[in-house]
Amino acid sequence: MDGGREIQLQIRDAEGHASTSMDAISTKQSPLPNVRPKQWTWWFIVALNIFFLLAGQTAATLLGRFYYDQGGNSKWMATLVQTAAFPILFIPLFVIPSSPDTNAVCPPPIAKLVLIYIVLGLIIGGDNLMYSYGLLYLPVSTYSLICATQLAFNAVFSYFLNSQKFTSLILNSVVLLTFSAALLGIGSGSEESQSIPKGKYALGFVLTLGASATYSLILSLMQCTFQKVQKKETFSVVLEMQIWTAFFATCVSLVGLFASGEWKTLRGEMHGFAKGRVSYLMVLVWTALSWQLASVGVVGLIFVVSSLFSNVISTLALPIVPIFAVVFFHDSMEGVKIMAVLIAIWGFVSYIYQNYLDDIKAKKPVIALEILKTSANDTCFSFCSFFCNMVTD
Repeated sequence: MDGGREIQLQIRDAEGHASTSMDAISTKQSPLPNVRPKQWTWWFIVALNIFFLLAGQTAATLLGRFYYDQGGNSKWMATLVQTAAFPILFIPLFVIPSSPDTNAVCPPPIAKLVLIYIVLGLIIGGDNLMYSYGLLYLPVSTYSLICATQLAFNAVFSYFLNSQKFTSLILNSVVLLTFSAALLGIGSGSEESQSIPKGKYALGFVLTLGASATYSLILSLMQCTFQKVQKKETFSVVLEMQIWTAFFATCVSLVGLFASGEWKTLRGEMHGFAKGRVSYLMVLVWTALSWQLASVGVVGLIFVVSSLFSNVISTLALPIVPIFAVVFFHDSMEGVKIMAVLIAIWGFVSYIYQNYLDDIKAKKPVIALEILKTSANDTCFSFCSFFCNMVTD
């Protein structure tokens, strides 16, 4: 009897604290009480990284065009500044603590990682050079619209390398962005500037298109490296990938700058810069910083969301850069180009909407699991109370 009373007292104590215990369980497992502040923090981080990416990419593109317009002519220098400021990325690497990896795996061999970084660095260096040629031979607005085709290429590479499924919306986006680029190609005759040698527009068009395809390939290869080699995607891992690939890409640019002999013309280029020597140096410095600001945004979005989302947001500069190009460089925005803008935006919205649907679909099992866990705890607690009451009676 004493033992029975003791058990009954324990059960009564449990019943007396039942609401408190269930509140604790509900607070821990149900997303409703705690999700709101976490969501605000998450959205703030996402919005901040989107701002870094869009502001950095827009400023860097406009400054790159300004460099050419004011007398700059070194393609390798324009390539170098795209990655030369990578040491800035060491600041967030050392300052921001990386969250502990709960699914720790054996780290890959250093030699294997170095080989991957070198290969990706070489590809990035070549990709940046193609972008430099494209920006030299094309108006900024046309250059930006062609860069939007990276979404279409990203869909193709993600399908083969990252097992992404093709949906009707993604296919629609690929077709529309392809049509947008084709319209710009058809209208190339009216876009050629007197300052650009005859036939260079077509070369710039092809190189920019190739650079967009290569950039999408780079993102897919990085994602593949995270999934199959490093088998994790923490903040420090993503940032280290960005730093070391940029380091090797910078080495490629320096080799190209000296091997091509363009380094000999830099002094004359600086003295002949239309806005003066100080402006020449400031343009290069701020272009390099802008590209790294964009890189911080890319890294942040890859870490917080995904590399695919990062690529999508980088294309959001599509309607931004041409507007600034019209204001600062007096690019034309009439006829075929306006149609290309509208078609590209349509393709962009289709891609964004597909990502929204995928996100909703991915959240449903998580929400269902949380509800199931809460219900299971409620049921288990009620059953235990009922059983113990039966025993004591």
